[in-house]
Amino acid sequence: MKLKSSVQITLIIVVGIIFLTLVSIFTLTSVFSSSKDSLQVNGQSTIKVTPDLITLSYNVETKGNTSKEAENLNSDIVNDLIYRVVQLGFDKTDLKTENFNIYPEYDWQSGEQKLLGYKAVHSLRIELTLDEMSKAGELIDAGTNAGTGISYINFELSPELEQEYKAKSIKLAASDAKIKAEAIAEGFDKKVGKLVSVSLSEGNYYSPWRMYDSVEAGGSVTMAN
Repeated sequence: MKLKSSVQITLIIVVGIIFLTLVSIFTLTSVFSSSKDSLQVNGQSTIKVTPDLITLSYNVETKGNTSKEAENLNSDIVNDLIYRVVQLGFDKTDLKTENFNIYPEYDWQSGEQKLLGYKAVHSLRIELTLDEMSKAGELIDAGTNAGTGISYINFELSPELEQEYKAKSIKLAASDAKIKAEAIAEGFDKKVGKLVSVSLSEGNYYSPWRMYDSVEAGGSVTMAN
């Protein structure tokens, strides 16, 4: 199965988008009435980055008349999944348990607590590097053929790649802020003073149905005479 078609049918792809905001302020003392006045200029930059990590999450749910029966049925599916994943060239230790739980299910419709049975829920995940991404579709097939659900696929940046592009994005945002400040100063026939302060804020969110990560930055720089 190709990754694209399997994702469209069974999954919601979640791609991390990293936002960096670089805030810099330029002080133009000749423009304002006081040398303590400053002009805040915001700069922005966006860099789209191809993810180098994929996290695939499996979800196994089984029911039984007893907790042991539910657990055994769950174990059968997980063992089948492990076998299929190993056949694809992965090690069984590559599958990590995120959560495992067994709990009773009740029927309250009659106004009384009636035990219906037990449910076992097992969540597992596997991480793929850039070189292994071509096997993502096969891993999805392995899960569905074993009887698991697919909770999500996250396309992510490794810490090293994230830091690299954060630095690039910050530089671009700072440059953007500087250009804007100089343009404003030129409009008043003045010059930008020295740097007074710089502040940086950042946050993360995920945008679905996209095959790349985006690194954004925005900012302004503080300058004074």
